[in-house]
Amino acid sequence: MKKYFLLGMLFLVFGVKAQQKHTISGFVQDAATGEQLLGVNVIWKEKMQGTTTNTYGFYSMTLPEGEVEIVYSYIGFEKVIKKIDLQNDVQMDIELSISSAELSEVTIVGEETVVDRTQTSVVEVPVQQIKSIPALLGEVDVLKAIQLLPGVQSGGEGSSGFYVRGGGPDQNLILLDGVPVYNASHLFGFFSVFNADAIKNVRLTKGGFPARFGGRLSSVLEIDMKEGNMKKIEGEGSVGIVASKLTLQGPIVKDKTSFIVSGRRTYIDLLAQPLIKSASEGNASGGYFFYDFNAKLNHKFSEKDRLYLSTYIGKDRFYVGEKYTDEDFTSEMDMELKWGNVTSALRWNHLFSNKLFANTTLTYSRYLFDTSMEINDQYLDDVDSVRFRYFSGIEDYGTKIDFDYLPTPEHHVRFGANYTYHTFSPGSMELYERQNANISQDTSFNFSETQYAHESSLYVEDDVKINDQLKVNIGLRYNTFHFDNGADLNDFFREEYFYFFQSKYNPKAYRVFEPRFSVRYLISKKWSLKASYADMQQNIHLLSNTSAGMPTDIWVPSTDSVPSQHSRQIAGAINHLFKNGAYELNLEGYYKTMTNLITLSEGAKIIGFDDWQEKVETGGLGKSYGAEIFLQKKKGKTTGWIGYTLAWSWRKFENVNQGNWYPYKYDRRHDVSVVFSHKFNENVDIGLTWVYGTGANITMMDARYPEVNMNGNMNLFDDNVNEIEYYSSRNNYRLAPYHRLDVGVNFHKKKKWGERTWNIGAYNAYNRKNPYYIYITDELSYDVEENVYSTETVAKQVSLFPIIPSISYHFKF
Repeated sequence: MKKYFLLGMLFLVFGVKAQQKHTISGFVQDAATGEQLLGVNVIWKEKMQGTTTNTYGFYSMTLPEGEVEIVYSYIGFEKVIKKIDLQNDVQMDIELSISSAELSEVTIVGEETVVDRTQTSVVEVPVQQIKSIPALLGEVDVLKAIQLLPGVQSGGEGSSGFYVRGGGPDQNLILLDGVPVYNASHLFGFFSVFNADAIKNVRLTKGGFPARFGGRLSSVLEIDMKEGNMKKIEGEGSVGIVASKLTLQGPIVKDKTSFIVSGRRTYIDLLAQPLIKSASEGNASGGYFFYDFNAKLNHKFSEKDRLYLSTYIGKDRFYVGEKYTDEDFTSEMDMELKWGNVTSALRWNHLFSNKLFANTTLTYSRYLFDTSMEINDQYLDDVDSVRFRYFSGIEDYGTKIDFDYLPTPEHHVRFGANYTYHTFSPGSMELYERQNANISQDTSFNFSETQYAHESSLYVEDDVKINDQLKVNIGLRYNTFHFDNGADLNDFFREEYFYFFQSKYNPKAYRVFEPRFSVRYLISKKWSLKASYADMQQNIHLLSNTSAGMPTDIWVPSTDSVPSQHSRQIAGAINHLFKNGAYELNLEGYYKTMTNLITLSEGAKIIGFDDWQEKVETGGLGKSYGAEIFLQKKKGKTTGWIGYTLAWSWRKFENVNQGNWYPYKYDRRHDVSVVFSHKFNENVDIGLTWVYGTGANITMMDARYPEVNMNGNMNLFDDNVNEIEYYSSRNNYRLAPYHRLDVGVNFHKKKKWGERTWNIGAYNAYNRKNPYYIYITDELSYDVEENVYSTETVAKQVSLFPIIPSISYHFKF
């Protein structure tokens, strides 16, 4: 008996000893630049278990005591293998070097493949892939690359706006270094505000949203700026037809402090100015330009603390001036439109322990539209002046803290909180008038009062591995939105306290719990099944008369008369890898419902003298569903993808279309995109894209009738007779299908100082006359045989872009 007791004690002691665990943690970075690497695989080779680095390159794994072999791998970089006798916690920072054997490969995602990942509906597109896609006028555009993904549609010909799974443009949360960007378009929607030379990562989430994301219904687009080279000074830039740009980055203190600055400006105004003056004999001037400026500082205080400061400033300016002069009279008119964004983020990374990582961020975001016109008339010594100004915008101050906790390789727990203070300026006008230098009047109109709101959220989620086949991401988000209550932050916290602990309800607040769930089941190493559910609430709305992302669009809050939007989305997916992981196939289906949608009332205009809440239809319903196929080749000299979307999208408002369901404007049944690039050698590569889409829906009259008079008669020969237009339903016609081929060729050459590239391309290479809009007109025709004139009502199509060649020069040193 004693023998068995001793054996049992021995077993218990060694059993406990065997269960002792220690943690390996650290950061993984690019050896050449010092940039932190996102999505690096960190694998415990014996059990083939592991984790991936987060957005800031941090990883943590807790493993049994003893000898372990850890593999660090990332496509395009050499693998690093470390053998460790794990007797205590270990801090291990890793540098990965670019693999010369894979320099010719352009990859779309890291080695954590879509088969392994828990989430559905996530696509990462590296900047190098974006730069290889042929672009309008040679301007590389992040948002136009996003439009080529399944489930994503463009807003129209040349537009950088995008629509995801039947949602509107305001339902996309666009984050630049974690800060919301409210208007992402330049040149009235034809270019986006993102300079690809300053960007490190681009990631789109279309569904299966984890709990850390909220505030929008359709998608989250994360764009991370580069951090700056910690090792050496380097730069790159380009000179194109409409714009030039330059980026510089490097160390301030090597391996400790780095910077990056990047600027871009168009020179359309400089090119057009001589033509305008010549055409007007010097009496007119005008032009248009936009610019972007990105900057970021990155400082490493210690192994546990790092600070980032980033900013973006961008502006568009359109201006026109005209002058008329004779002997006694002079008249001058100047008109100007300006709009732009400012974003800033101050971020502090702190490692509380080898298992707990925190990211604390202070954010600022502002979008402002400002238009003005001034007229000065001078007759002899008398001067009459009129100055008009209209402006609108949105401004945010925010703070958030996010934690990553990795207790074991089977769990990745994330939790955090954020708070945003919104200021909405839906529209104000100033009018100044002066007559004869004696009488003046200065008047201001607020079409809609400035409104304030507090928005906050708490979240927790766990990405947990149940067994070798089953992995689950489960989370919960609590969101609050207090409107017309922005003057006092204390009131906000007091109301939340009363709501939770004394059950007192504030009618000027929206509160909701949003459950999230994703599950992945591995059929084999090459096949997986996934399913997800996401509950989302959106507390702000965009009022727009167009689809192009015009600067006149205004952001407004949810109020007591305009409730918050809400959606529920379920999605399922089948994922497959083949040809040793060179090819990836994703089949995905989704169903989404939306409530409390809003739209502008019939005939309403954004700029007017009435409050915005009087211009909208509320209580709208929406539903969208469809299937997506995504086949991509990730390795080799030839890379690219084929995407196909089959989709339906519907809307319903009580006072629109007689209360019946109608197809959303961007209910496109079929969308196809083909993206292809091939590298012939080190000096020449080619890229092409081909897109096809079912035509957009438009509302057109079905018939037109002369109005019947009081006696029941109508005079068909009266030119002044009123006519009645008959519309059977909203969005009752479709435009012709849209399709286009873009081609680009790059010629590279190594120089003593670096590398130069000439890009020659063509947008709409086979000159397709795609519809931009349709208008109705009456055409006069003459019948020779009958000797009779007649009019016929016809619909005419306007196309925007023919074939547009481009050439640009790129350099890197």
